[in-house]
Amino acid sequence: MPMEQRGVDTIPDEERTSGPRDLLSILLGSNLCLGVIVFGWLPPSFGLDWWGSVSSIVAGTVVGTLLTAPLALISLRTATNLSTSSGAQFGVRGRLVGSVVGLLLALGYTALTVWIGGDVMVGALGRLVGLPASGWSYGVIYGLLAAATVAGAVYGYRVLLTMSRVLAIGMTALLALGIVAYAPDFTTDALPAAGGYLLGGYWPTWLLAAVAAGLSGPIAFITLLGDYTRYISPARHSDRRVLHATWLGLLLGLLVPQLFGTFTAYAARAALDYAGPLVDASPSWYLVPLLLAASAGSVGNAGLMLYSMGLDLDAILPRASRARATYTVAVVATACVFVGHYASSAQDAMTSFVLLLTAIGTPWAVITLVGFVRGRGVYDADALQVFNRRARGGIYWFRGGWNIPATVSWALGAAVGLMAVSLPSYEGPLLSLTGGVDCSFLLSGVVGGVAYVLLSPRRNSGRAAAEVTSAAALAKHEV
Repeated sequence: MPMEQRGVDTIPDEERTSGPRDLLSILLGSNLCLGVIVFGWLPPSFGLDWWGSVSSIVAGTVVGTLLTAPLALISLRTATNLSTSSGAQFGVRGRLVGSVVGLLLALGYTALTVWIGGDVMVGALGRLVGLPASGWSYGVIYGLLAAATVAGAVYGYRVLLTMSRVLAIGMTALLALGIVAYAPDFTTDALPAAGGYLLGGYWPTWLLAAVAAGLSGPIAFITLLGDYTRYISPARHSDRRVLHATWLGLLLGLLVPQLFGTFTAYAARAALDYAGPLVDASPSWYLVPLLLAASAGSVGNAGLMLYSMGLDLDAILPRASRARATYTVAVVATACVFVGHYASSAQDAMTSFVLLLTAIGTPWAVITLVGFVRGRGVYDADALQVFNRRARGGIYWFRGGWNIPATVSWALGAAVGLMAVSLPSYEGPLLSLTGGVDCSFLLSGVVGGVAYVLLSPRRNSGRAAAEVTSAAALAKHEV
């Protein structure tokens, strides 16, 4: 299979041969991995019982999916990734906000997937063949996972799609075996080793779990969905079918692995750590399937994240090829794995990462969606590529390539979100106004969206949509 040559340029219609079923395969197959499974461990580690954990994950995932899924329609119209598409709201240079947010999201999730997958592999190999849990063992395993991830990401979308199709079937079978393996020790009670509710009360802890374990899953895709839907042709597939595939793919692709993580956390009594107790509690016959899940699943998920990172860096540095950008971010992601392994606890690192990125990513997603609705889903695909061609002009040039109202609105939303966040090592000053409950994602989205509506008059978006429609009609008439 040839290496993909496309970066963030517009995909020609003859190359847009994927469909909603492919989108479903990617969202399901790539997420059935330990990097997503481990998020199901967070609510039990916060001190919730089984039903509290399940309800928080389901509620957060459903809310996040409702917000995130419509973003898939934007790249269906623009034939480029979502960060570049956001130039319609932020300006062809201002869309760098989306590229940086996407880069940070993918970087963190790639590192987390390799980190957790590598830890489980070392533990499983220790029981199977006596591999010592030493520094060099972790280093070699992390390196092998990173190398395999880079190979898939560099070859691009088609290879990752094929891998996801295989993983959708293989990982489902492995997780089904896992339910059988861990069922005898399963309990619905809160884990005593967690030390009670993390935030002192049920509802504050439940809300934290809903954001950190539930909402964070769909939010991770706010810049990723367009990487896949840009290869779907709107001439052959309707918005409704693509949206339904996105909803189903996100719900199944996130809830199935996360609830498996919750189930195994209670069965393995994994209150303070997940990877170690998961391996220790596994029956001998499940060690090989667990090793396969840790290796193949991690490569599939991290490969898609790394692919997205390469596109985002390519968007930031247009002169860099997608392959070179992918190699660069792979080195950074691997370094983050070692930092996470040696310098931080898994619970603190994961909680801080997802809450911070949710706070700064949500207002960007809200502003981008408001622009989509205001412009009636009409875009000038050629004008979106001005920055990539190192040119000037077009209807998205605004002021020097930046739409100041959109950028200011995002900054306001992100700032409010950061001031309302509650982390293991930091509490924002606005928490006193919310009763100590972390409402950072809600406040950041509302503030960013309302500010954008007030600062950017609707008539501008309507006029831009009319200009794009007129230009497209003229071009069609001339042809």
